[in-house]
Amino acid sequence: MSDETQEVGPIDYLVVEFPGNRMTGKGFPLLVDLVDRGLIRILDLMFVKKEADGSVIGMEIADLTGDGELDLAVFEGASSGLLGQDDIEEAATALEPGSSAGILVYENLWAVPFATALRRGGARMVASGRIPVPAVLDALDAAEAAP
Repeated sequence: MSDETQEVGPIDYLVVEFPGNRMTGKGFPLLVDLVDRGLIRILDLMFVKKEADGSVIGMEIADLTGDGELDLAVFEGASSGLLGQDDIEEAATALEPGSSAGILVYENLWAVPFATALRRGGARMVASGRIPVPAVLDALDAAEAAP
């Protein structure tokens, strides 16, 4: 494995549904901030819309809110090739008809030095995952309610 390959942080993805195609753009400044601070690197960003008949269409990165205020030009060209048509179709299965979604693939740059040091020391990542927020909240509520 080359040094360049070893210096890669964990790569995650998110599929964010916008019910009724209502995109407010409130999260985009925060996403830009994460990139600007060097915490993440966006590898792929795509928007899709699930029609009432269940068909899925891609959406251009543009002023998706239609209010003239949201500028997504900073995200244009965010396509590494990691996100394929099969991934898009799988993500669309989670969407309700009449909704849109943003599909984001990103590298956790904050973890690069840690991951690199582990790999150079001979360690291997053998599992990873994410605990859904509702599950964490339920577990915390249960722990708090326990005698």
